[in-house]
Amino acid sequence: MSAQWRERLRTDVPASLVVVLVALPLSLGIAVASGAPVLAGLISAVIGGIVVGALGGSVVQVSGPAAGLTLIVAQTVATFGWRGACAITVAAGVLQLLLGASRVARAALAVSPAIVHGMLAGVGVVIVLSQVHVLLGDAPQASALANLRALPSELLHNHTPAVFVGVLTLAVLWGWRAVPTLAGIVPAPLAAVVVGTAVAAATGWDLQRVDIPDDILAFDAGPIWPDAAPSTLLAAVGAVALVASVESLLCAVAVDRMHDGPRVNLDRELAGQGAANVVAGALGGLPVAGVIVRSTTNVKAGGRTRLSTVLHGVWILVLVLVAAPVIELIPLPALAALLVYTGVQMVNLTHAQQVHQHREMPVYVLTLLAVVVLGLFEGVLVGMACALLLSVWRLTHATVRAYQDEHGWHVAIEGSLTFLAVPRLSRALAQVPTGVAVGVELNADFMDHAAVTALHDWRTGHERGGGTVEVHELHHNWYADAITGQRAPARKIHPTAWLLPRVHRAVPHGARERLTRGARLFHRHGARRVGPLLAELARTGQQPTQLFITCADSRIVPSMITSTGPGDLFTVRNVGNLVPRDGDGDLDGSVPAAMDFALNVLQVRTITVCGHSGCGALAALLRPGTLPAPMPHLLRWLRHAQPSLHRVGQVGDGDHLTRLCQQNVVQQLENLMSYPGVAERVHDGRLELVGMYFDIATSRIHLLDPTHTRFTPVSAH
Repeated sequence: MSAQWRERLRTDVPASLVVVLVALPLSLGIAVASGAPVLAGLISAVIGGIVVGALGGSVVQVSGPAAGLTLIVAQTVATFGWRGACAITVAAGVLQLLLGASRVARAALAVSPAIVHGMLAGVGVVIVLSQVHVLLGDAPQASALANLRALPSELLHNHTPAVFVGVLTLAVLWGWRAVPTLAGIVPAPLAAVVVGTAVAAATGWDLQRVDIPDDILAFDAGPIWPDAAPSTLLAAVGAVALVASVESLLCAVAVDRMHDGPRVNLDRELAGQGAANVVAGALGGLPVAGVIVRSTTNVKAGGRTRLSTVLHGVWILVLVLVAAPVIELIPLPALAALLVYTGVQMVNLTHAQQVHQHREMPVYVLTLLAVVVLGLFEGVLVGMACALLLSVWRLTHATVRAYQDEHGWHVAIEGSLTFLAVPRLSRALAQVPTGVAVGVELNADFMDHAAVTALHDWRTGHERGGGTVEVHELHHNWYADAITGQRAPARKIHPTAWLLPRVHRAVPHGARERLTRGARLFHRHGARRVGPLLAELARTGQQPTQLFITCADSRIVPSMITSTGPGDLFTVRNVGNLVPRDGDGDLDGSVPAAMDFALNVLQVRTITVCGHSGCGALAALLRPGTLPAPMPHLLRWLRHAQPSLHRVGQVGDGDHLTRLCQQNVVQQLENLMSYPGVAERVHDGRLELVGMYFDIATSRIHLLDPTHTRFTPVSAH
């Protein structure tokens, strides 16, 4: 046996046994809650493990009967009967196979997580409301609302044996984590069901228990195509396929983040789920889907390959064939308690908090309520409609505010300005008195023709009335391009575009006025975005990771080309991005002083020297006689760049300046090594020196390879 197979057996066999301990009781409980034969849940657990484990696109995801499908399976069984539901499962599997072959699996990820989490939470509420009645020793009602209405009277009746076993099982489930030694060995679901079963067996109470056919191989529950309207059948098939596919794919993506093995192939995973559903339906099993609880258990238990998933299905099959009498001892109130616990866990507060942070709580709540009141399929449709309306509202929403401060009147406009926002825009503009000077701060990511026309007509009328209007666009030039007949840009600018001084150039005033106007715009827009970060940095102090040495050229914005923010770079700028050598008699002290502080106080781990194309300082070094006026200070400073010039020679082709700009970076890195503090840290591995070259014309960054032989462009992917 090879070392690879020995490693697989060492990790995957124990993991598969742990997954069985979780999957077995859950499979039984889900079958009972779905109104299906108990054996159907076990069949699906076997098929999900073996078929999806062998054919699916994820190496660690574990599939089987899923709590998220409980409601839709129960509705399908109630509508078409059990054997009709098996036929629906087969058809849904065929549809999943076709979708997998069509390579559209990633389209399922377009479903809003708020809808998925709301759907699962709604299913959890329905499971809790139905299984509480089983826990109390009675049968669940036909709907969630009926279960809710009947609950008070059920609580008043005396169901002592069932209630005791159910409450005891719940207590073990919730309290098992308080015993970490045992919890690390035996999963909580297995422990709870074992305790509930042991108590029921010891007391001899007359409780409903799991019923498995005597002759398992003669289990007669194959698919029979139901006699129903084609539209009804298609809706049922689509509902099962959609919910099972979305739940499986989202589970696969989530599990992918938990391990470092091969990444999931979503199309193959969808096809594997389809194949399993075809087999499960044909053999009389429940629909199969990826299950997050079992998959997480598999990863945490050490499962690394498909072997653990497949073996878990094999072990369940062995248990069904060998230990059926033991399984039949399990009381239904214990399984009901397990499902109540699972249903409560499906209302995940962490997911709800994430949805709330993204302002999608209406989608979550409406989906949840619709699933509980109307049904699963209807609830998903309601959630999708709500998500669509919310997206349309966001795309068309604009904030328009007219106000007066000590500097005069202002109109602040943010968001997407479409014809739907024109009434709001007109109301705000009407608040501006006639004849006053007003500044319009236009922070729009889109403006359609109606919005441009409304703003321009108001501006024209206001100026005719003796007032003045200055329009400052912070991102796109939607308004300016529209009124001059130019084409508006097709793409949005990154939100950090407010850092660029475009608006300053549009203000035809003196330098002081431009700075004042820019400061006001920063206070109104930029400060709101970076204010919390700057306040935190003021409290904790700066902790930059690197010293960044670059040219004083105004076209180089270090934070922009490195996608960094306040507190990230300790920056030194000078003409030509030069580093005088240590011991140079004409040494300028600013660069060594910055290095001392960066290395000894800030403890930076990187020093980057960034040059750029068309450097004016180095061009002056090549052709000193072409300077427009005597510049003795510049020429004296550029003596530090003479070694760079010697690297490329005095004569060359049209790319001579480019080579000089690049070789100048290499030379400054060598100059850095002349400082003992730098050289010592580099040799000890505590400091890294990086060379960078920025081509302004192409906006392309090049990095110097470790051998210092050439610059290579950084890929955008």
